[in-house]
Amino acid sequence: MGAKYPAGWEVTSEDVEYILLKLPPDVTRVTASMRLALEAEFGGWELSRVRLYSDGTRKVLLKRKRPPRGARALDENRSTDHDPRSAQAC
Repeated sequence: MGAKYPAGWEVTSEDVEYILLKLPPDVTRVTASMRLALEAEFGGWELSRVRLYSDGTRKVLLKRKRPPRGARALDENRSTDHDPRSAQAC
């Protein structure tokens, strides 16, 4: 990913994949919570970290276990309309 992670957010792992989401200041805490719950339920993501900035922007780091190497080919053949990066990934 070409995203810049905040200092101290280590994201190097062969077993886990990460995605960094940027939520704009106009997204309320309740809306942010609902968005993240949907990502968790349908995308298999779990919350790793959240940083709230003084301007109201949030950076959220989600993580999930990578599928086994052989299973990845099966996942690529499935068509899904859901892309977690559609939630304004950095």
